[in-house]
Amino acid sequence: LLRRLATTNKPVLLKRGPSALVKEWLLAAEYLLSGGNSQVVLCERGIKTFETATRNTIDLAAIALAKELSHLPVIADPSHGTGKQSLIGAVSRAAIAVGADGIIVEVHPCPERALSDGPQSLDLAQFEKVMRSLCDPLRPLAAPKSGTAAA
Repeated sequence: LLRRLATTNKPVLLKRGPSALVKEWLLAAEYLLSGGNSQVVLCERGIKTFETATRNTIDLAAIALAKELSHLPVIADPSHGTGKQSLIGAVSRAAIAVGADGIIVEVHPCPERALSDGPQSLDLAQFEKVMRSLCDPLRPLAAPKSGTAAA
């Protein structure tokens, strides 16, 4: 597949495999580049760990490292990276804070009726709220609970 994609002049969103090392991910990108395709975007979508509370574990260090080691744009996929609607905003802001060039997010007008990825999809209002929060990734989405300090 990489051999074929390397010869196309079409953009490639290269998602890091769930158990791929950063080195392997970057080597796959290099393979595409050396084959003539310069339209490569790296995407951190989470790796498999021992954690069971989330679908995958977003590797924020991998985003920063990929930015350091490569000239390619790097985006994060907090929807697939967490599998949890409630975590998308915080993980999106964290990804931007460590240098991600953007995010890719599952959005559906009615996530509970989505044929796939419903639990990790935002509705339109939630999506707008997350996007607005990215203007200041260090500002939390929700107001602090009474008795707690603001982040």
